[in-house]
Amino acid sequence: MKRLVYILGFSILAISCESPEARRPISNTSGSFINASAERNIKLNDIEHQRIEQIIEADTSNTYIASENGFWYYYNTKIEDDSVQPQFGDIVNFNYNVKDLNDRVIYTEDELKTRNYAMDQQELFSGLREGLKLMKAGETVTFLFPSQKAYGYYGDEHKIGTNIPIKCEVIVHKITQKQNQ
Repeated sequence: MKRLVYILGFSILAISCESPEARRPISNTSGSFINASAERNIKLNDIEHQRIEQIIEADTSNTYIASENGFWYYYNTKIEDDSVQPQFGDIVNFNYNVKDLNDRVIYTEDELKTRNYAMDQQELFSGLREGLKLMKAGETVTFLFPSQKAYGYYGDEHKIGTNIPIKCEVIVHKITQKQNQ
């Protein structure tokens, strides 16, 4: 009888010790969320560009320039001589304001204060960083930035919401060239 219990126990153990079968995934990721997100961004970008183009067409007193970086601008004050444009590491002393595309002020120059910015070495939203590279000391430029060149999806977490295109008037007071060492 003892022998029968051992054989029965061994048989049950052998049968129950089959190798486990791997679980199959419940669903496969098709990338549909990413595709839908990309499509939404393309539509948003088109809507913002159309709005900016309407502003440009309506403003016959200024000559707008389309930048290679995806924003538009015009010179309020242009310096024609061969002055220096900022390069990597140069310190740019400037003021700016931020408005929505309907010219409602979001931030005044006083709120934002005069800034000293080390070119490409400090945080600044991409449109303004790229716009400063186009300017010389003494120039005033008005920029129209689509949201992806401004504060993008997150806004600034204070006054600028999600996906808001903006208008900035920027005044460069001084450019101090980086000393080569």
